[in-house]
Amino acid sequence: MHSTLTEHARCLYGDEYRPTPTCEREHREHYFVEELTFASADAILSMLRELCPHMVDGYLPVWIRNLAYRLVLLQRPDESALMREAADSLWLHGPDWDDIADDLKRQAGALEAGRPADEPGTA
Repeated sequence: MHSTLTEHARCLYGDEYRPTPTCEREHREHYFVEELTFASADAILSMLRELCPHMVDGYLPVWIRNLAYRLVLLQRPDESALMREAADSLWLHGPDWDDIADDLKRQAGALEAGRPADEPGTA
């Protein structure tokens, strides 16, 4: 049994910096996604930072990274630094999400300026 979300991810996807642990458990991605869905923001951030310490590296699939950041932001909607981190991840992994990344940066700027995130003209 995996004791942490990071351990489960490492076992399922591998780790660019450490060997994949020996595990007797059957690995199915949907079990990991279920665990990720209900994980704490701290557990998710720990996984992202340990398995992808430089954001452009690591073996986590892009869709897992995107989902992980979305789940963190749902738990911590007022943390501008996390919004910027999520936006940077989106920009690094393809132009399909550039508009979402731009919006996250805009929301982060609005939070830092003490304005509502939906106010026009925020950057």
